[in-house]
Amino acid sequence: MKTFDVASQFDFVGAIQNIVPYGEGHINDTFLVTMKDSSTSYILQRLNTGIFKNYRGLMDNIRKVTQTLKNIVVNENGDPLRECLTLINTKTGEPYLVEGTNCWRAYVFVKDTSVYQIIDSPALFENTGEAFGKFIARLDGFDAAQLCEVIPNFHNTVDRYDKLMTAVEENKSGRKHNVEKEIDFVVKRKDMLSSIVTALADGAIPLRVTHNDTKINNVLIDKATGKAICIIDLDTIMPGSLLYDFGDSIRSGCNTALEDEKDLSKVDFDINLYKAYCKGFLRGIGSKITRSEIEMLHLGAIIITLECGMRFLTDYLDGDTYFKTDYPDHNLVRCHTQFKLVERMEELKDEMIEIAKNSII
Repeated sequence: MKTFDVASQFDFVGAIQNIVPYGEGHINDTFLVTMKDSSTSYILQRLNTGIFKNYRGLMDNIRKVTQTLKNIVVNENGDPLRECLTLINTKTGEPYLVEGTNCWRAYVFVKDTSVYQIIDSPALFENTGEAFGKFIARLDGFDAAQLCEVIPNFHNTVDRYDKLMTAVEENKSGRKHNVEKEIDFVVKRKDMLSSIVTALADGAIPLRVTHNDTKINNVLIDKATGKAICIIDLDTIMPGSLLYDFGDSIRSGCNTALEDEKDLSKVDFDINLYKAYCKGFLRGIGSKITRSEIEMLHLGAIIITLECGMRFLTDYLDGDTYFKTDYPDHNLVRCHTQFKLVERMEELKDEMIEIAKNSII
């Protein structure tokens, strides 16, 4: 079915004028749909069902969460068409369209917004931190157990460790002799890796709705106000800990170099950006965060960064079967940048703890 024919199945206002590819995403196929007789535009997406095999569960998660957010924004006298994603049903009333092996969905396009690919100032990072904090706060009363695990064990660091040890034992790539130091780096931190998983299981920290892809380019910035107004890309919404989302923002945002920088002297942890994000995040989440979560914020950053490095190392040992690589040691280079960040955060741990305490509103 052609894209126009697919778009025609959705309950858009007006007649379709144009459909063009949109955005810089690498997983789903995204199109901007403009209308002849309506000022409203739409985003049409074809999900990558090769990655998201349980697309029905994924879409059910998004439907539940976006409806909850819409009700909350309305109660706050906000604008639900700008402050949260709005799903458009098909003309038969379904929240998505299945066409062969394809799954399509549509959202209202949030106009007059910008998406940033890099953090160009502490103020921008603070702004996005507030947006993600508010996102979690708004969903504080939502029963996260209602959601399916779109990617099972995604942030189960105990499982990630076991997978790494299996990769070490099997040594499919024959590269084990190259990474004895890296393997030892992880083994020495085995006990720390289970901290969040154990805290969730014991009820020491609450199970929450987590976004699981909290990079800066998943926040829409209002062009008029410069404020972050809407969290997008909800495909990995799942039950988890806010420490995962906080940690992933810090991992991706506070690195002073590229993720695959070969020169490790360029890789450092920007403590000023950490301070900015903490300030925004804690302002956004307000009273909805628990004392235990505040005390573990630094640990979330360290563990998620270590997890990412472990994933690169596992793939390197397995023969580069998951992440795309441009050269033979690409995954190992990526692993090194993450482990360097872990070391720097461990050195700055006390300062990170104090920053979190002092950022509480």
